[in-house]
Amino acid sequence: MHIAIIGAGLAGLCCARELQAARHTVTLYEKHGDAGGRARTCETEVGGLDFGAQYFTVQSDAFKKRTAAWRKAGWVAPWSGKLVSLEDGKARPSGRGQQRLVGVPGMGSLAGQLALGMDVRMGQRVNRIEPHGQQWLLSVEAETVPIAATAGPFDAVILAIPSDQATLLLEPAPELAAQTAQMHMAPCWSLMMAFQDTLGLSYDGAWVRGGRLGWIARDASKPQRRPGEHWIAHSTPEWGAEHLMDDPERAKEKLLKAFHEVTGSAVQPVYAAVHRWPYAQALQPLPGLFLWDEARRIGVCGDWFSCGLEGCGRIENACLSGTAIAEAIA
Repeated sequence: MHIAIIGAGLAGLCCARELQAARHTVTLYEKHGDAGGRARTCETEVGGLDFGAQYFTVQSDAFKKRTAAWRKAGWVAPWSGKLVSLEDGKARPSGRGQQRLVGVPGMGSLAGQLALGMDVRMGQRVNRIEPHGQQWLLSVEAETVPIAATAGPFDAVILAIPSDQATLLLEPAPELAAQTAQMHMAPCWSLMMAFQDTLGLSYDGAWVRGGRLGWIARDASKPQRRPGEHWIAHSTPEWGAEHLMDDPERAKEKLLKAFHEVTGSAVQPVYAAVHRWPYAQALQPLPGLFLWDEARRIGVCGDWFSCGLEGCGRIENACLSGTAIAEAIA
């Protein structure tokens, strides 16, 4: 079959690799200029920074086998940073002793490796899916083309995108749309900072209790990163939702103030930028591994499926979901 996958995040890429291994022809459509979804690396004037997913852990045997292969290939490496919990300016040990893995030399590197040998159409947004007999046509737009183009026909379509976006495209499959509409994803603002001098903090990452920020991390403490005092801060889902439509400069100002408050540091960054993630974290996982309409040959996968794991929104959920729907089709 010729299969279209909408979204080249880790769910879409894992799905594509399984389908291609089963001798299907796969075309991925990605609206951004690079693959990885929320596991991307932002290239800045101070180097690449992990402005989305910070690391990943492993729960299932199936994912353990996959990550072992990634480690052997040199795609990922352990992050042994000191992690704490910050509350009222006091740091307490945290982290539960779990091994944390990161893409090297950046989180986006993993997606780059998975995308090798794939037909990924970067910078192309799918804004509509239409039935075409027993097949599907996609309406695709790109910044370089003044009008939308039609792609296809495809024998099957898989949506590997956030649930809110999937619902909008699933009009031709109302039963699936009704299920994805039950799931909503919370937004997040990401703040990227670089400092001339060290901040002298005794930890490399922290879950922040109370206030605007939920997480901060010293990006350069991860393996194979560019040296420097580089920090990432993520807003809480609640603050992200309340300030979703803030002007970026205003959001940056507020988050910088919050970072100084939680770290107790008054050192001003030589570089600071923000990124808005409208669909950053699943609030409540959808049960199962994926959704698939066999009659219409259209389905959905993503990190917002529970996949039999504790919690959701993880890289493990994304990879298990994408692999599972591919196996069901293949």
